[in-house]
Amino acid sequence: MNVEIKITHALKKFGDNVIIPDLNLNIQPGEFFTLLGPSGCGKTTLLRMIAGFNSIEGGDFYFGDRRINDLDPAKRNIGMVFQNYAIFPHLNVRNNVAFGLKERKLPKQQIIAQTDKFMKLMHIDEYADRMPDRLSGGQQQRVALARALAIEPDVLLMDEPLSNLDAKLRVEMREVIKEIQNDLGITTVYVTHDQEEAMAVSDRIAVMNAGVIQQIGRPKELYQRPANLFVATFIGRTNVLQKPLARQNGQLAVDFGGYLVPMPNLSDAARAGDTVQASVRPEEFVITDGKEGGIEAMVEFSTFLGLNTHYLVRLKSGERVEIIQESKIDDILEKGSTVRLAVKGEKINVFTADGETTLISAHQEV
Repeated sequence: MNVEIKITHALKKFGDNVIIPDLNLNIQPGEFFTLLGPSGCGKTTLLRMIAGFNSIEGGDFYFGDRRINDLDPAKRNIGMVFQNYAIFPHLNVRNNVAFGLKERKLPKQQIIAQTDKFMKLMHIDEYADRMPDRLSGGQQQRVALARALAIEPDVLLMDEPLSNLDAKLRVEMREVIKEIQNDLGITTVYVTHDQEEAMAVSDRIAVMNAGVIQQIGRPKELYQRPANLFVATFIGRTNVLQKPLARQNGQLAVDFGGYLVPMPNLSDAARAGDTVQASVRPEEFVITDGKEGGIEAMVEFSTFLGLNTHYLVRLKSGERVEIIQESKIDDILEKGSTVRLAVKGEKINVFTADGETTLISAHQEV
């Protein structure tokens, strides 16, 4: 139950419309791997190619050493969980979970034992005789997951499985899914457009756009060192400011209107005088107590959210940025307050003017 998935030069077309032009991907045995991206980026199309539900116009797909391009979906030994649960409305919970086992014509006692095992694992055994119309959305999704796992698939494929649940249930179910996947060690490919969900459950994430993988990495890596501006803006929240590079004391720095932020970690491709895109996450701005230095700004709006307070401020240049600061008792800045901002230079990201490439040196950790 821990198969490597290897995809080389995958091509997907619908008529003359190319959805995935040339995609390469390796998913490790037992890995929880997420395809993340906006609607229409090709992530579900790729998942359906792995499942055998979509044709493959080019490239090779492997489960371990077995090429699966022309293998019938029923023979790929996959478990599939869909966005709309797709459990059978005319079958009770027990028979839904047992469905795949019965299709494989396994011995009756094995079917009973396996069904009981996965109903208990998903905490739905008390609903064994209940019909789907008497289950909540979260319970129905647990049934769908139990049914997918009961056949002990080599690969578990999940297509936006939580998008129909309310916010509280989504958090609960993503914890359930990650815990079960960890316990079973099954290779899992998960599709979502929700970056918070992806970061919560994944070992690694592939961020996709227009059928092309923009970056693959661990959640922390994608958040802290995105490969391009698309990844920076899709993973988490960030402020994007177009600024020139300057030289200070022999070192390159980003010029925030006279406030220079030294950047010793820029690559050799960066040059003084270049215009760059600086990505500064809200927590990477610091409101200082100083009267001089830093970036002058005026508070336009504040939102107290318990642990943190969110500010929208306008820089002297006219640009508006979002800032997140740890909340302090009786110390919420009022609208119209003038503040000065410092920037955590070691944490910000700098991209070429077109946003296509990072200018941070390779292997720079935060």
